[in-house]
Amino acid sequence: MLERLSSFVEMLRGAGVPVSIGEKLDAISAVEACGLWSRQDLRACLAATLVKDRRYWDAFNLLFDLFFPSGALRPTTAEGDFPQDVTLEEAVGGDGDHQPLSSEDLADVLRCYGEDGERSLLRSAAAAAVSRHAGIEPGRPVGPNYYVYRTLRAIDPQGVLSKLLASAQDTVGDGRSTITTRLERRQAEQWVADLEVEVRAEITRRLAAEKGVEAMVAMTRRPLPQDVDFTSATTEDLAALRRALDPLALRLAARLGRRRRRRRRGAVDFRSTFRHSLSYGGAPVDLRFRRPALTKPELWVLADVSGSVAAFARFTLQLLYAIDSQFSTVRSFVFVDGLDEVTSVFASSSDIDEALARIDTEADVIWQHGHSDYGHALTVFSERWADQMSPRSTVVVLGDARNNYHSAGTVALARVAAAAREVFWLNPEPRSYWDTGDSIASSYAPYCDGVFECRNLRQLEAFADHLALRG
Repeated sequence: MLERLSSFVEMLRGAGVPVSIGEKLDAISAVEACGLWSRQDLRACLAATLVKDRRYWDAFNLLFDLFFPSGALRPTTAEGDFPQDVTLEEAVGGDGDHQPLSSEDLADVLRCYGEDGERSLLRSAAAAAVSRHAGIEPGRPVGPNYYVYRTLRAIDPQGVLSKLLASAQDTVGDGRSTITTRLERRQAEQWVADLEVEVRAEITRRLAAEKGVEAMVAMTRRPLPQDVDFTSATTEDLAALRRALDPLALRLAARLGRRRRRRRRGAVDFRSTFRHSLSYGGAPVDLRFRRPALTKPELWVLADVSGSVAAFARFTLQLLYAIDSQFSTVRSFVFVDGLDEVTSVFASSSDIDEALARIDTEADVIWQHGHSDYGHALTVFSERWADQMSPRSTVVVLGDARNNYHSAGTVALARVAAAAREVFWLNPEPRSYWDTGDSIASSYAPYCDGVFECRNLRQLEAFADHLALRG
């Protein structure tokens, strides 16, 4: 068991969950104190000692189900032998063939499960459902979600729920109170949810036995929200990113504020310190500091909002405006092949999501064809606004530099670089993709003070940290 726990901890670390040596020792001590026969208790012990942030909860649950599948830990009988699982055929009177499971069969199983709480009965039902409906093919590079979908589609959990509720109504009659009806429905929904959990656990167990735990983790592990690529995020990923962005902005703003306050103190001024200490003999020493003249930068943001990088631009704008207290001014521009300033939209909207929605519908970003044209956008920007910049201005360009084979507009970017203090370019594509196809990222690099790969929230946070401290 100790070896399995060690492997479990190593896989958690590989999945991005930080686990220290002390926490690993705490987990071992907790398991020794609680015993090994209750899977729920084991999960609670390991979660309490190894998981410090809810962001890691999904990764922990996935790995726990792989390392400690249902049925692997079962209480012993008085004689010390494992009890025999109740079979599906014993529960519903079947003959063990592989005919499709009906809603009535599964409803009967769930009623038995509800009466005695025997989880082994539920595991048997899930195993039978997986055997008959999942169609697992050895060697096929398919993740568990596909087989879960096939199994649940076949057994129809909503149909099973309907059978349970109808049966309860037939048994008790129509004289039930509203509260009783709601309690019965909630109880039936929980039974069905428990069955779905066992189906997923059974599929995961079978795939892990075939492919190995490491292969299953690589196949099914979802990245943390901070590591999800903006350009390939699914709808579910985008929702997780939105939930992670506000706490990230609060932490970042607080951290930057503390660092800026510390920087105001400056370095020790030894000449002034010694001069003031002479008046009282040099003891105690009253330290004097050279207070730096800190100024907050002006921020100018140019964001490509074409389809391929729209999500990246939205999250970057949202984060920068969430920490706008670290800048004296923030001016925002969006473009596709045309360019439009949207600073007033953010100024007039109290909700950042509302501002982003208004930009989608109101911003005039189409000039001719509606495909990204960095050259034209940079030219318009330099002609109209370069003269308004100062040595305190920092320009940040957000885009993948895929110019659809139009003119690069490097002369315009050079003019902007000459007018501003510094220019940074954030590219949401991997560096290996730069300068492939219609990407001209290297054409713009000589005119920038920094070109950053910025594919996820973690890299975006690092850049925002770097940017706000350049006062």
